[in-house]
Amino acid sequence: MSAPVPPSSNRPRNAGTGLHADWFEGIAVNTPAAERRAATLTTRRTVKKAWQAAWLVNAIRCMDLTTLAGDDTEDRVARLCAKARNPLAGHLLGSLGLDGLTVGAVCVYPTMVAAAARALRGTGIPVASVATGFPAGLMPLDLRLAEIRYAVDQGAEEIDIVITRAHVLAGDWQALFDEVAAMREACGAAHLKAILATGDLKTLRNVYKASMVAMQAGADFIKTSTGKEGV
Repeated sequence: MSAPVPPSSNRPRNAGTGLHADWFEGIAVNTPAAERRAATLTTRRTVKKAWQAAWLVNAIRCMDLTTLAGDDTEDRVARLCAKARNPLAGHLLGSLGLDGLTVGAVCVYPTMVAAAARALRGTGIPVASVATGFPAGLMPLDLRLAEIRYAVDQGAEEIDIVITRAHVLAGDWQALFDEVAAMREACGAAHLKAILATGDLKTLRNVYKASMVAMQAGADFIKTSTGKEGV
């Protein structure tokens, strides 16, 4: 099994395209068919043995170890970062022929970014931070942008933003585009990960449209949920 590639935020950025509502306005989604297809995912046969191990290793590489609790402390963040540096026991790494396996990122609140950055210094593991009034996003835009800039100044290389769900529910795609584009600019060199909170968007058509607008506005990643709303 090949050695893992260390995480890096020096990956290409999504420059965005400008808003093109004609790319998604006419979309139709067969919701019953989509739900039937989704229900089959857990019933399919999985790969076994070495192939299964390879997929599980890739899952670790893509994982954001996260703590977003009201009682977070710097000690808790330091312990999480230690786990991020060594997510598997040494004897398991040896049996898999791996060296230096790490997770994809460690995600914390903005006030914990500096502690995470200290604990991860020299590892190549990026610090991710939620921002923009996570999880509801119901704050004035200037404060949400300031929170992004604060997290980046503290050392965050990835920013998890939350969109204003009301823009989606009202079909105000220009407002959603402008919001995400402003957040993209506030991120500077940090990657922007747009959390859509799909459980709040009511329909799969809205999920599709919000995804398209976020990508057109320059989101580098699309995420489904804050983990705080029902899905």
